[in-house]
Amino acid sequence: MHALLLTATEAADLLGVSRTTVYELLNAGQLESVRIGRARRIPRAALVAYVDRLRGLPETGAAA
Repeated sequence: MHALLLTATEAADLLGVSRTTVYELLNAGQLESVRIGRARRIPRAALVAYVDRLRGLPETGAAA
């Protein structure tokens, strides 16, 4: 089973970018995140939506 929420490091690994890049995407509003207490987590579906936008595909709203 895959985790629904990822840390910035896990998201960076999946996207093949640095953790700094993930934080830049989060701060620019290009990548969705949620807060749980003080922790910031990235929904797995947000990564799929981000890549779809990069590819110019319409967002389906479906969870991955």
